[in-house]
Amino acid sequence: MADGDHTPRILVDDRQDLAVDVEGLIALASGCLVGEGAAASELSVSFVTEVEMADLHERYMDEEGSTDVLSFPLGEADEDGVRILGDVVIAPAVSARNNPADPAAEMRLLLVHGILHLLGHDHEEEEGRVRMWAIQERYTGVRVP
Repeated sequence: MADGDHTPRILVDDRQDLAVDVEGLIALASGCLVGEGAAASELSVSFVTEVEMADLHERYMDEEGSTDVLSFPLGEADEDGVRILGDVVIAPAVSARNNPADPAAEMRLLLVHGILHLLGHDHEEEEGRVRMWAIQERYTGVRVP
C-alpha cells in the first residue's frame, strides 16, 4: 500500500491538568507526518506533569530536572506495514514558561520538534539545526532564532 493511502494514527494521553488543544495538535502532527512522507505511521503523544517529565528526563537522559519535550523512537512496523514511530512526551507547564506570551505556539513547536527527532532529524550540528528549524517553522509558523 502506498504511503499516500494512509492517514497517520495519532494516539494521545493527557496526564496533566493544563488545557491543551488536543484536536489542533493532532491535526498538526498528522500534517507534519504526511508532509514528511510518513503518512503510514503511528505516533503516541503524551502530555505530562513536570514531576513525571523530571522522572523521565533523569531516567532516560541522565539529566536532572524537568524539560519541555522528549522523544522516544521505536521505528518498528506493525502487521499492516504501519511504522510505529514512537512517543513524543511534552510537559505543558514547562512549555508555557518557555513562551508565556504564546504558549499555544510553543506547544506546536515542541510537538513538531519531537516528531522530527522521531523521523531522524538532529540539531547537534549547525547544518542539521538550520534544516530542522526551517522544517519546524514551515509546520508551526514559529520562528526559532
